[in-house]
Amino acid sequence: MEPPGARAGARRAPRLLLLALLLAAHPGAQAEVHLSVQPLVEVMRGELVTLDCTPLETHDHFVLEWFLTDRSGARHLLASAELQGSELQGTVHDARGRSPPYQLDSQGRLMLPKAQVGDERDYICVVRAGAAGTAEATVRLRVFAKPETIEVSPNKGTLSVMEDSAQEIATCKSRNGNPVPQITWYRDGQRLEVPMEMNPEGYMTSRTVREASGLLSLTSTLYLRLRKSDRDSHFHCAVHYSMPSLQHSRLDSPAFHLTLHYPTEHVQFWLGSPATTAGWVREGDSVQLLCQGDGSPSPEYTFFRFQDKEEKVLNTNLEGNLTLVGVQRGQSGTYGCRVEDYDAADDAQLSQTLELHVAYLDPLELSAREELSLLLNSSTAVNCSVQGLPTPTLRWTKNSVPLGNGPVLSLSSVTFDSAGTYICEASMPTIPLLSRTRSFELLVQGPPELRAEEIESKAEGGWKEGDEVNLICSARGYPEPKLSWSQLGGSPAAPVPGRQGWVSSSLTLKVTSALSQGGIFCEASNPHGNTRHVFHFGTVAPQTTQVGVAVMAVAVSVGLLLLVVAAFYCMRRKGRPGCCRREEKGAP
Repeated sequence: MEPPGARAGARRAPRLLLLALLLAAHPGAQAEVHLSVQPLVEVMRGELVTLDCTPLETHDHFVLEWFLTDRSGARHLLASAELQGSELQGTVHDARGRSPPYQLDSQGRLMLPKAQVGDERDYICVVRAGAAGTAEATVRLRVFAKPETIEVSPNKGTLSVMEDSAQEIATCKSRNGNPVPQITWYRDGQRLEVPMEMNPEGYMTSRTVREASGLLSLTSTLYLRLRKSDRDSHFHCAVHYSMPSLQHSRLDSPAFHLTLHYPTEHVQFWLGSPATTAGWVREGDSVQLLCQGDGSPSPEYTFFRFQDKEEKVLNTNLEGNLTLVGVQRGQSGTYGCRVEDYDAADDAQLSQTLELHVAYLDPLELSAREELSLLLNSSTAVNCSVQGLPTPTLRWTKNSVPLGNGPVLSLSSVTFDSAGTYICEASMPTIPLLSRTRSFELLVQGPPELRAEEIESKAEGGWKEGDEVNLICSARGYPEPKLSWSQLGGSPAAPVPGRQGWVSSSLTLKVTSALSQGGIFCEASNPHGNTRHVFHFGTVAPQTTQVGVAVMAVAVSVGLLLLVVAAFYCMRRKGRPGCCRREEKGAP
């Protein structure tokens, strides 16, 4: 008889086998391997590359392998690592000629020192974990290289704008970059949108070369149909290149100009400095005649002058300027410039003329001599004449003070204040720095004019004997007057500062009682007459200190006289002994 549990166990066994078979037949029921991989790695050339491949689950044992996929798709084992215990033992199997060689770190990451362009490949990481399964992932490596300095080679020849097709402008080169960059062209900072196919208005060509280092060099050539407006244009090219993380940058070439050939359409002809806006130049100056055509290269210039309605050639050159040295008034007239450009259109105006006006100013003439002498209160007129072109303006001044405009200076009822230097100035407002002057000295003759500085007493009580006083007299006239005093001691006459024509003299003396009667005078004289001024002092009092001394002198004299009388009295009475003593004793 079977135990009850044995029959039940026999019934469960087929069920467990079926479950095991079902589990084996269902993939999701098996253990799986999952990897942590960065699908795209971007680095700059020369940097260290680290490719990471890490199982997400924990396995007691697994083997990690790194493969390189070539351009045909074949795989090449580079390195492998096996987990033994807690350590991962790695081995590099094939460096494939790379220098420095591939490396594996302690975590099974593939290391590529100094990234190179040739490292751009797909790298496959395979992890085998036994019963847990096998997993693989692909890492794509991109290596970027910044191009070297951009080079531009402009066409150094002379390009004609009369060509009806595109001409080679310049070649732009970008060396050793990765990936291949892009070259664009610019005119005056604006990008030129030109096609890659030949076009009469303009196009560009491009050529890419892979260098031995694996880097890429790009050459672009620009072709354009040129216009006259391009004569002042700036051209340059730019290289646009890519960087990691979708970054972009550019390198710009130096700007360059083109040498163009185009015919003359217009001619300019003008007077250089120091001419005025009205075309006047000063006699004796050197003047430049400047001529410029808008053709290129510079055409030949012919300078000429019209004399008696005939053209007289003066000079022919390529510089476009003619210098007239020390021009004279006879050189005024019509001058011309002609451009010799045989490529110019038939209707182009290639000749221009201008009028040259030579301004001159002759020396001034005065109706008076350098010194004009007039009697006091007389009148006269002085005339100033001049020859010049354009007509000059005349102005009279004295001591920089304007007196009036015009050729005639009227002097009426002259005084001593009228004496001085008079200047006639001739100028031309439209011609800077062209002016002349002429002057004369006016002398006014007449008897002296005398002025004295009045004196005032020092004290309120008036003058006292012994007071010191300084007397000053000033005079003017022509001839210069002489100054004298009624007492000796006067200073010599000297000019008065700031007062033209005046001379002065001073006398210092002490006041006496005699001055109160007649005073003291100064006198100015010249051949035309004389005049004097008297200084009065009024009443002169004696000094207080002198009165006191006189009183004391009188008192002393009286006292001495009394003593003499007393002595005489005593001597008369000698015969009486004791006479004088009794009187002295009796005196209370």
